[in-house]
Amino acid sequence: MGALPRKLESPALFGVLLAGALSVPAPAQAAPHPWAPPPVNLCGETGFDPLARRPDPSLPPPPPIVLPPQIDIPVPIPEITPVPVPDPPQDKTRIVPEPLPEDPCRNPCPDIRDTPKPETAASDPETPEAPAPGGTGSSSGSGSGSGSGSSDTGSSDTGSSDSGSGSGSGSGSAGIQLPRIEFRPEIEPIPIPVPGGPGEEPQPAPPLVVHPIEPGPVAEGVGTPRVNEVELVGQVTGHGSDNRTDMRWQVDGTDLGLMWETKPGEVAVVFGDTFGEGWVTGGAGGPDWRSNVLAYSTDRDLSDGLTLDTMVQDSRCHAAEILSSRKIKNWETTVIPTSGFAIGKRQYLSYMSVNRWSRVPGMWWTNYGGIAYSDDNGSTWTKDQYARWDNLFGMGRFQVAAMVPQGDYVYMFGTPNGRVGVVGLARVPKNQVLNKTAYQYWVNGSWAPVAENHATPLFLGIASEVSVRYDKAAGKWQMVYLDSAQGAVVLREAAAPQGIWTDTATLVNTSDYPKSYGGFIHPWSTGRDLYFTISAWDTYNVYLMRADIGTPK
Repeated sequence: MGALPRKLESPALFGVLLAGALSVPAPAQAAPHPWAPPPVNLCGETGFDPLARRPDPSLPPPPPIVLPPQIDIPVPIPEITPVPVPDPPQDKTRIVPEPLPEDPCRNPCPDIRDTPKPETAASDPETPEAPAPGGTGSSSGSGSGSGSGSSDTGSSDTGSSDSGSGSGSGSGSAGIQLPRIEFRPEIEPIPIPVPGGPGEEPQPAPPLVVHPIEPGPVAEGVGTPRVNEVELVGQVTGHGSDNRTDMRWQVDGTDLGLMWETKPGEVAVVFGDTFGEGWVTGGAGGPDWRSNVLAYSTDRDLSDGLTLDTMVQDSRCHAAEILSSRKIKNWETTVIPTSGFAIGKRQYLSYMSVNRWSRVPGMWWTNYGGIAYSDDNGSTWTKDQYARWDNLFGMGRFQVAAMVPQGDYVYMFGTPNGRVGVVGLARVPKNQVLNKTAYQYWVNGSWAPVAENHATPLFLGIASEVSVRYDKAAGKWQMVYLDSAQGAVVLREAAAPQGIWTDTATLVNTSDYPKSYGGFIHPWSTGRDLYFTISAWDTYNVYLMRADIGTPK
């Protein structure tokens, strides 16, 4: 608890960002967890264990650390890439999914995907391998356990070459063989717009609305939440999950898993960059790339995992990409959902248009943050052409948004692109969500129009991939996000969206769950049982977690 957060002037804000970017310390290293066999689903398929564990004691000790035989140094090769504009119309091909087989272990589409052979302990198919060809692994999925970005890779957009020239190395002293150095050409697209087809139909511009400045005082602080226990409930996606998303919907590798209630009794679950058959562990990248996919769940008992009933499909046993992306590096590498909510029968989805991923872990550059909507319960989506927050000079404050309806307003919690930004806040009347001019931003204790880049940080400290929920029963707000500086997914609470927000309470340490990120709250959580999803970069899949939240400190 504390007073109203002081305003961060530009030099101070720059310092916060720079400190986060340049000095993201690893969390205090905890001892690895005891060895345990990999989890197995009810069909006998081996899944992924995201916990850091000791090695299998029945195996011989690993060999001493040796230098790699070769070190590749990428060399950017500029390449002019024509980009037809405007964007082509989105493919909205959809099918009515067939019911899943009564036998959960039966292959629903044997003509599309071979049934896996029985697995044995002596032959574990989930031994980590190198990323699939085309996967750059740049998705901030390395270093200090900060995890990966929202699917932070462009898959095959790098255009890297398999050949290169370089200097070899001889053997060093004492018989140490030094690695060879190879320079690997890597295509760096230079997009050039060229005339294309007609594109989407133009949308009418919303009327100009300018709300007056209104007071927005903070509420009295609440006690810092106490996290009694956190447990891994189960694997939600990928091979070896009970949902068998690889066999049912060609979802082998994916991340995020953000959720909202679409209607009473149903929750939408949206995932980020998704890859199908042929994907291998080691991060994002691989065949059958879709920038995002959407599932539905009616599972009320989360204590044994999150059951997915079906997914939006464009063909049999194939999850559809719901928001199109150009998949062109330095133009629009991908489109990543950041939050969803429903008002009446209309669904809304905030998203970010990613220009490119960075080689620096935890950093990416967006074109803009936007809002899409659906009037058929999430089957097809329309990107609103005016509800966009441009990322001018990389300074946009609302590029990665978490939007929550409550009372007469929808509240938008926003961060810049990357993982080293602060959290700002805006609100808009529920009936004007798609009208950007109707938004008011929280600035120094007031709601002010047209002030998005002056929004006062809600608290000191960096945050990424924010997820927010209003607990009606307790009358308080909960916020979960990755704090890269702490190396942890953390929880804060407040009595009002503008704060005062509590100190952080740690939910997941990245020393326990290496390279984990996310922290997206299930809308059916309670004040005591907080269910949320995390992703792990190396296994690149989604897991359900449960936190036992006790009486505040």
